[in-house]
Amino acid sequence: MKTRKVEEIMIPISEYATVSEDASLYEAVKCLNQIRKIAPNNQYPQVTVLVYDTSNHICGKISPLDIIRGLEPKYRLLGHSDPLSTIGLSRFGLSPDFLKSLIVQYNLWDVPLEELIQKASALKVKEFMYTPLEGEYVRIDSPLSEAIHQIVLGHHQSLLVLSGKDIVGVLRLVDIFSKVCDLVAAD
Repeated sequence: MKTRKVEEIMIPISEYATVSEDASLYEAVKCLNQIRKIAPNNQYPQVTVLVYDTSNHICGKISPLDIIRGLEPKYRLLGHSDPLSTIGLSRFGLSPDFLKSLIVQYNLWDVPLEELIQKASALKVKEFMYTPLEGEYVRIDSPLSEAIHQIVLGHHQSLLVLSGKDIVGVLRLVDIFSKVCDLVAAD
């Protein structure tokens, strides 16, 4: 049986939505919408945008959660870069009542959504993007099984694919899942 490689399933970076770290939230969402319109029949449309720095190297990504978090500036008071916030506080057994108390304590979402959107539209991507950690990269020639292991144990939605030191693509959980479904249905 053939060992599948990451490069067989990844999305090349040339087909991925990208913006500069100096782009605005508005520009990032507009870019994502343009990519989604190009492939409207795609079973699993892109929902993340890759971010490049002044040297044109990928330095981060923006997920739907990052965009929503970027709308409410007071989330930064909760320590956005804190490892606990990237995992999710509810995974530590904190009660729904405690999580709701944070909304009151920090006056989160006390402004209408339209007003938050208007204010956040000019926010720079580098202020709310996510910077991937070491375990969120995989080599292009790695076996797919290794990448699946990283995704499952790391609870990642995607991995950035490396060729040498360059990011050349994105391996998404939804694409792996689609491949698994195709293989199961083929038997």
